[in-house]
Amino acid sequence: MASRYVVGIDLGTTHTVLALADTERTGAHVEVLGVEQLVGPGQVQPLPLLPSFLYLPGPHELAEGATKLPWSEPPYVVGQFARAQGARVPGRMVASAKSWLANPAVERTSPILPWGAPAEVERVSPVTASARYLEHLRHAWDRKFPNHPLGEQELVLTLPASFDEVARELTIRAAQEAGLPKFVLVEEPQAAFYDFLSRHERALEAALGGAKLILVVDVGGGTTDLTLIHAAFVDGRPKLTRIAVGDHLMLGGDNMDMLLARACEERLVGLHKLDATQWSMLVAAARDAKEKLLADDGPDKVTVAVVGRGSKLVGGTLKTELARDEVRQRIVEGFFPQVPRDAAPARAGRAAIQELGLPYAADAAISRHIVAFLRRHAGAVSEALNEPLVELPRPDAILLNGGVFNAKLLQTRLLEVVNAWFPGSPPVKLLKHDDLDLAVARGASWFGRVRRGEGVRIGGGSARAYFVGVEKDGKTQALCVVPRRQEEGVEVPLERTFALRLNEPVRFELFSSTGDAARAAGELLPLGDELEALPALQTVLGAPNGLQGQVPVRMVSRLSELGTLELFLVSDKGPGGSELRWKLEFQLRGAAAREGDTRVEPLPAKFEEGRELVERVYGKKPMPVSPRDVKDLFRNLERALGPREVWSTAVCRELWSALHAGMGRRRRSADHERVWCQLTGFTLRPGFGAPLDAWRAGETWKVFEPALQFHTETPNWTEWWVMWRRIAGGLDEAAHRVIYAQLAPHLRLPVPGAKPTKAKGVQPQGSEEMVRLAASLERLGAREKQELGEILLARLDAVRAAKASDAKPFAGASTLAWSIGRLGARKPFFGSAHTVVTPDVAEAWLERILALDAAQVETVPFAAMLLARATGDRARDLAPELRERVAKRLELAKSPEPWLHAVREGVQLEQAEEARVFGESLPAGLRLLG
Repeated sequence: MASRYVVGIDLGTTHTVLALADTERTGAHVEVLGVEQLVGPGQVQPLPLLPSFLYLPGPHELAEGATKLPWSEPPYVVGQFARAQGARVPGRMVASAKSWLANPAVERTSPILPWGAPAEVERVSPVTASARYLEHLRHAWDRKFPNHPLGEQELVLTLPASFDEVARELTIRAAQEAGLPKFVLVEEPQAAFYDFLSRHERALEAALGGAKLILVVDVGGGTTDLTLIHAAFVDGRPKLTRIAVGDHLMLGGDNMDMLLARACEERLVGLHKLDATQWSMLVAAARDAKEKLLADDGPDKVTVAVVGRGSKLVGGTLKTELARDEVRQRIVEGFFPQVPRDAAPARAGRAAIQELGLPYAADAAISRHIVAFLRRHAGAVSEALNEPLVELPRPDAILLNGGVFNAKLLQTRLLEVVNAWFPGSPPVKLLKHDDLDLAVARGASWFGRVRRGEGVRIGGGSARAYFVGVEKDGKTQALCVVPRRQEEGVEVPLERTFALRLNEPVRFELFSSTGDAARAAGELLPLGDELEALPALQTVLGAPNGLQGQVPVRMVSRLSELGTLELFLVSDKGPGGSELRWKLEFQLRGAAAREGDTRVEPLPAKFEEGRELVERVYGKKPMPVSPRDVKDLFRNLERALGPREVWSTAVCRELWSALHAGMGRRRRSADHERVWCQLTGFTLRPGFGAPLDAWRAGETWKVFEPALQFHTETPNWTEWWVMWRRIAGGLDEAAHRVIYAQLAPHLRLPVPGAKPTKAKGVQPQGSEEMVRLAASLERLGAREKQELGEILLARLDAVRAAKASDAKPFAGASTLAWSIGRLGARKPFFGSAHTVVTPDVAEAWLERILALDAAQVETVPFAAMLLARATGDRARDLAPELRERVAKRLELAKSPEPWLHAVREGVQLEQAEEARVFGESLPAGLRLLG
């Protein structure tokens, strides 16, 4: 039974809006719901916009009843009061959660927000924050319509057209967590156009004024979305087709706020920088100032204030002013400059502004992105219009969306820029709109009506083509599984058979493309710049009735009704010839999400000889091998396969498979155990970077609890710790915590007179490798890393004291210095950025490291570089003056140029430096993501 209401929700970066159409009313007019929300402590008021801000109050900060809503009294605040309180109290407001959903550099399901907040502040994940906004809408709706719960209505949720499959999946998860199990998705630019349709459907041709090609420019708080729609009329009936969408651009109102905040910061503190919490407060103040000054009736000036460093809420406030003309000039020239028709977005240098921890677009000029978008899709325009190909297609009309364009100044400027690209042509028409803040939600509700068959639908199917990586002739190629413009709900079988083993994980690399090239399902093409890599798809093929071995499967693709990609592996080998179907799932966990672009490589001719060497030692049946053959296995493998340093990733992982098969036979002797640990760690290092590494690391983890059989052998303990250090990048947070719990009692210096505590079953042997392993536990939280760093600094002091009179290098000091640098690194090797220690902790460690004599402790310069490395994210970066001090020390030490660039500019380290962070060489050919 159809629901009474058709509801559209715009889950925006800055505002969340709910619109509805009552189908029992004639015409089903779309209206916006006033959402009850806190506007002050205990003050509830319905407003059309629910600001997408979450405030997490401190203990006793707000009076009892301050967060009370008509339906509950949560320990947090959402909406208008959250935004206002967050502007007053630094470090407790979550903003731009939607942008974080699209940030692959962090664990998006982990509690990481507010970014850069003080340690005592509760944190939530981007998914949880988004869920709380939607949950607030659900409660507000259910209070107003108790007989028609929101979860039972026909619900349409919007998201950027540029969101990739992962961000879409996380948006779906947020809605489900909010108690909204049933909904469909629509892209925001399309929703904005549906709002235009809702007001002009009966006279659409006249409203378009003959326009055939419409450019939708949607500049929201966090993203810029570009879409091209073709309009045609056949016998007076409109036919609308979406023919192109832009790539993901994290560029919008947030960037404008930061531009103004930087200008204010220069006046407030000169060459110095505000800390992360002050900066967040300043950005919030700049956002308010921008909105006031860009308004048509805005004031001439607005005061911007931020709490001074170390001061309390009252007193010590830093103040400056922003003038209307200055703000308009900075935003117009910074984001909508006049650019030539052959302009291209800048990609050189540090690729992202990271001021709030987010990877924003390298080029802030939206006008450059627009002209590049039009050039890129010239072919699609030519095909849709059935006209000759031109280098730069001219849109007949532009539809604007997003709160940024509430400023008519920016509307006018954008039209001037676009018209300048087409001299001598008629001016581009600006399509009228009623309210840019409400258009997407209203359009989403209208789209729900259209899905019922009550209006004109925009066709075009999928905006992207999707591909999976398959091996052919020793190379990875891209197999098209979903052609561009594929309609939803249609299954596409692929004419290709895969032979897969049951009860083992299978993994497919996934790519997408928004390019114009027409690709048919099943078509193969070489990998190239056209394709954008997405997190892998994988599953474990279990089967009923004890089915074993290898089965032939085919692949079937489908775009769900939600608009998300679904891929299935299908076999006819089920019981009685029935069909078996396995769904491939996105692999999102940290290490797996960081897998590089390692390609399938042919194995060397003598590889089977190497595999046989491993199987002779670790095979099911004891082979006639001497103790010397066991000890020399590594050396014998090098004779067969060449020096270990040149073993490719493919060779390493295949050798790991042979070792894994013989895992139980490692206990045949102490040498068997030691060599197995040595080879397993070496062939799986660094624990990520190749397909299925997360699974391999998980399989290896199974031997941790039994630990060593020959626990009195010091060499075995050394290789044991080395193995876990080498594969730490493939282990999850829980495994890192288990390892730390075992290491910590042995790393702490004994308290004089106290009985030392030791972890059961662990021998304190191979102490330097224990230290290096501890430093590699990047998935520990910041507090645990701080604790561990202090333990290692105490050990360093003890080593220095013991060797104070010795002119030789400190024994173990270099390892400790490297480990402290690794623990406090501003940019983790494989971990999430939200787990780094705070800048004040890193600065204190850095001072201790710089006090060492680099002539005696050779790792001092490298450790200092790791601690001082620039990221552009002020929640992680050290003070600029301290970084410059480190850079000059590195110059005096004649350190490599990349180290200096890393400290001063935050550039990506080269492969040699990346290996030094890891602690040894990486497999040949392995390319890790930056």
